[in-house]
Amino acid sequence: MIQVTRWKIAAVVLATLFGILFTLPNFLTQAQRDAMPGFLPHKTLNLGLDLRGGSRLLYEVDTPTLIKARLTALQEDIASNLARENIVAGDPVVIGNSVRVQITDPKQVDAANTALAHLAQPNAGGTIAPFSITRDAQNGIVFTMSDQAGKAEAARAVAQTIEVLRRRIDKAGTKEISIVRQGSDRIVIEAPGESDPVQLQRMVGQTAKLTFQMVDETGDIEQAKAGHVPPGDLLLPSEDKYMGPYGLVRRRVSVSGEDLTYAGQGFDNNNQPAISFRLNGKGADNFRDVTTHNVGKRFAIILDGKIISAPNILGPIPGGQGQITGNFTADSAAELANLLQSGALPAPLKVLQQETVGPDLGADAIKAGAISLAIGAVAIFIFIMLAYGLFGVFAVIALIVNMLMMLAIMSTTQSTMTLPGVAGFILTLAVAVDANVLIYERMRDEARSGHPAMAAADHGFRRALVSIVDANVTTVIAALIMMTMGAGPVKGFAYTLFYGVLTSVFTAVLVTQLLIGWWFRVARPKQLPI
Repeated sequence: MIQVTRWKIAAVVLATLFGILFTLPNFLTQAQRDAMPGFLPHKTLNLGLDLRGGSRLLYEVDTPTLIKARLTALQEDIASNLARENIVAGDPVVIGNSVRVQITDPKQVDAANTALAHLAQPNAGGTIAPFSITRDAQNGIVFTMSDQAGKAEAARAVAQTIEVLRRRIDKAGTKEISIVRQGSDRIVIEAPGESDPVQLQRMVGQTAKLTFQMVDETGDIEQAKAGHVPPGDLLLPSEDKYMGPYGLVRRRVSVSGEDLTYAGQGFDNNNQPAISFRLNGKGADNFRDVTTHNVGKRFAIILDGKIISAPNILGPIPGGQGQITGNFTADSAAELANLLQSGALPAPLKVLQQETVGPDLGADAIKAGAISLAIGAVAIFIFIMLAYGLFGVFAVIALIVNMLMMLAIMSTTQSTMTLPGVAGFILTLAVAVDANVLIYERMRDEARSGHPAMAAADHGFRRALVSIVDANVTTVIAALIMMTMGAGPVKGFAYTLFYGVLTSVFTAVLVTQLLIGWWFRVARPKQLPI
């Protein structure tokens, strides 16, 4: 006998109320949603780029610049390691994809090779050595980056860039912005609802590489501008009003932005917008040591190769906290703080393609999707009612509850609805009908075997359940694979399919069973109406 228990009634009623309440905001205007009490749900479906409109950008990681930066960093590492071991050598020089250093004393070549060997070892967790080390006949040690190592550096930079961009433009994780790799060194960004690609480009394109370096106050700026930059120095443009348009800074980085643990918009002593920052333990130690040994000297704060501030060190600064001041507005300080907090890009990005999907095109797509969904739903409803009569009506009620639950779940979780997602929505209706067909056909078989109507219905539910679960488990596995490994439209389709399978099993089994059980109690039929 079909059991109409209290927990089944409670589950169906709660599921239906959930579906109605959380789907309702999608059919209200913004003003009506704002007027609703705070305890009621306000979230609506999050529409994808193809439905809502927005911006799509295609970027390429600037691999040559990345390799150049890697070789420049190697120059500094070679010089500092040799100085630490008291090995006399010339300045390391970049030649193509190699760095060569001349050892002055031939007797120190072996010691130099030993001191520098660790620079050619793979990074932690890596398997590819970044450089190979060779000696030449003139007592030189040469580090060479292979093509394989260059590709590994580029792949690692793309992965890091994707994570940095995600933190920058979707810090809260609620905008449903799609950032995916394309090929070996390209990144595609899709931002639904973002109609200004220039604003998006400004946030994406800034490298936000922050360093703290000592100012060389003894160097001649004019000579440096003429091309005679002192060894160990860099000539950089400056925004510091006391320094002028250019400044000379030491090449050695005293503190890196990689040591930042916090960056936020604040105000300086003159109540002007500034950026407050905090460093980790390593950065705080370096900051304290530098400020302790350079009291009275200027400390340049450099962002993306430009000096934004060069204050005098008045005394040791312990604790690893400070402020970056400059010509900031409240908005620019907040934007820069967000960029610093999310981290620097490992390499510059080049825009290859930019396109904007207008809201009119999105509106047409929504209209087409709604029409296709309505046609599909009506066709399914007509078929199931013609095929199974009264029980078909029960199946239609279950399908309506199923649709409400799906819309409610997608609104609550803010999963992105795309055109492929609409297709997944229609497919899940077919999956739900398939479960009802299995149940009803099993009931027919039981009735033909001579079982009374009540027993035939009960056995039909019990014996069809195994097939329903088996069929839907395989669909769930496929949806999970697409959710994990897919991107963009594939992911949108997978999310809709996954939610739809779960709700369809619930409604096909519980809702239909409850309605049929109630009908048996009221009508007490002698035979099935199918």
